[in-house]
Amino acid sequence: MKLLLDGLLVIVGLSGGFAVGGGLVAFITVLDIIPRLTQLTNSRSYIRAYEWALVSGALFFTVLDFFSLSFQLAELVTALVGLFAGVFVGTLAAGLTEVLNVFPILAKRLSMTDFILSFLMAMVAGKMLGSLVQWLFRL
Repeated sequence: MKLLLDGLLVIVGLSGGFAVGGGLVAFITVLDIIPRLTQLTNSRSYIRAYEWALVSGALFFTVLDFFSLSFQLAELVTALVGLFAGVFVGTLAAGLTEVLNVFPILAKRLSMTDFILSFLMAMVAGKMLGSLVQWLFRL
């Protein structure tokens, strides 16, 4: 019975991983996120570096997570890693919003076109506050 339950957990875990991985690949590929990021940052000549960085980072952190590896790094190094991770997520979100024109559409539908700057600043402040609360209180 335990072997059957363990096998079921393996199947569910792998299925979830494949679903999330497939969704991420579809998200990045279909929406042309990396080419759009290189266009926004005027770094089109580095498109292969962006692609290799994305694949290498995903593979590296998957191996770290899979084998439960951890590192004891200095606070400055940890802060730099966090900064780079935040920049990556921010530019990915910026690329997505540029591709989909999310904010202008949302502001128009909510009749907030005059307040779009305030809307964006509220979103940024909320994200920063939430991240700080999570980081400071280790929630």
